[in-house]
Amino acid sequence: MRFAREWTSILFFLAALLLLCCRSKQKADLILHHGKVYTVDSAFTVSQAFAVSDGKIISVGSNEEILNNYKAEEVIDAGGKTVYPGFIDAHVHFVWYGQSLFTVDLVGSSSFEEVIGRVKTFHKKHPDAKIIEGRGWDQNNFAVKQFPSNEMLNAEFSNIPVILHRIDAHALLANQKALELARIQPNQKISGGEIIVKNGKLTGLLIDNAVTLLLNVLPKPTRVEYETWLTAAEAKCFEYGITTVTECGLDFEEVQRIDSIQKEGKLNMRLYVMLWDKKKNYDYFLPKGPYKTDKLFVKGFKVLADGALGSRGACLLNAYEDKPGWKGFLLRSPQHFDSVASLLSTTEFQMCTHAIGDSTNRLILQTYNKCLKGKNDKRWRIEHAQIISKNDFDLFGSASIIPSVQPTAAISDMPWAKDRVGEVSMRGGYAYKQLLAQNNWIALGTDFPVDDLNPIKTFYSAVFRKDAKGFPADGFQSQNALSRREALMGMTLWAAKAGFLEKEIGSIEAGKDADFVILDTDLMEAEEEKVLLSRVLFTYSRGIKR
Repeated sequence: MRFAREWTSILFFLAALLLLCCRSKQKADLILHHGKVYTVDSAFTVSQAFAVSDGKIISVGSNEEILNNYKAEEVIDAGGKTVYPGFIDAHVHFVWYGQSLFTVDLVGSSSFEEVIGRVKTFHKKHPDAKIIEGRGWDQNNFAVKQFPSNEMLNAEFSNIPVILHRIDAHALLANQKALELARIQPNQKISGGEIIVKNGKLTGLLIDNAVTLLLNVLPKPTRVEYETWLTAAEAKCFEYGITTVTECGLDFEEVQRIDSIQKEGKLNMRLYVMLWDKKKNYDYFLPKGPYKTDKLFVKGFKVLADGALGSRGACLLNAYEDKPGWKGFLLRSPQHFDSVASLLSTTEFQMCTHAIGDSTNRLILQTYNKCLKGKNDKRWRIEHAQIISKNDFDLFGSASIIPSVQPTAAISDMPWAKDRVGEVSMRGGYAYKQLLAQNNWIALGTDFPVDDLNPIKTFYSAVFRKDAKGFPADGFQSQNALSRREALMGMTLWAAKAGFLEKEIGSIEAGKDADFVILDTDLMEAEEEKVLLSRVLFTYSRGIKR
């Protein structure tokens, strides 16, 4: 009898101890364990598990540390899969991408006849459309690599305006009906752009600032249309593991609309926003200062300095190899860039300037350096930083200027870029390793929808400098390839830092938002041919599966 009482006491004690242990565990909302977690913290720690509460990471550690100290209703056994911080795209056109999902997809068309065919197919499916828009054609993919003209468009579509954007958005082709909407005339001139005329007649081709002549007369989207674009873009981003984007160019009215949609719970994508370089945006935001919520941060101004290389609008120091005597052009005067820099230097806003050609990059770098006067933490950016003269790289480091680049652009431009700028200038083209060395960090993006939004392609292009077929075998200008670690940091922590968000996102650390993705492939160790086959299994934003 005494023996039974002793065992009863022991069992009671063990049960109480077990209950006490369970009660001592801290409650969390989510636990992930048995993963290979690339935290991207300062030591680039690889961990196993973490706990999340109220959308924030509260602890990171070993399986034992997390499972013994936390309990949660949602528990993810990662099964050895790799986990990364949510991918951050440092340069996108989120709204435009969403809109493009409802227009004619011309990406990859190999001839202008194919372009026409796709437009006709779209029109059959949308017979009630008042205007047809499409995007993605690139004359460099055609057998005859020349800009198209609108004769075929006029013949096929005489009663409806048709507007077809080039892949880089720095040129478009419009039919006569669309040109009539904007009252564009053959003898019309515009600073910082071209209206292409042949034999005294409009060809329908508008380049750079001339594009706005037509876009400014198009109907404004309704709120319902706008919301539809945003939610469609968000779904695609989450599908590919993107949890934050840097929207490169909005007006203040669009910011207000996005803020309203987010606050209604209809949009969960986090946006860092740059405002367009317009008087109305300065007038509205400069007196107020940067605007921030848990999903929206408005702190930059996007300035367009030149056009694109593909449409020969980028401003070069030397004439284009394939267009003798032509150097491209600036979209605004040097005095304008100087005045914007002077204005923004007295504020908390970033100046973020689109600069493609080596002449443009030199001008903007010199303007920044004159205004910033040495090392600083204002994080002014050069968007694209595509062609840099060998004498100008140091201008990035001397004023702490951040290069914001798109690795997939190097691969897209690879077949023809040297034919544009020549061998000597190409030595400073797409030079990401040299740019990284200036400040020891670099922001990576895609410029979607100009290039594919898939961050795995960004990683592959940055590290291997090859196209999807593995060409060229030794990599395109491989001396400027980034390491795997550098590429991952450029897509996470450094991209966050480029938008002043590194204390909130960009790594898997206690106190930061629980933005993370689970992949089926270890990007840090996988063989090259397996990297592009990687798939995102799950995307979490603020601890919620998206």
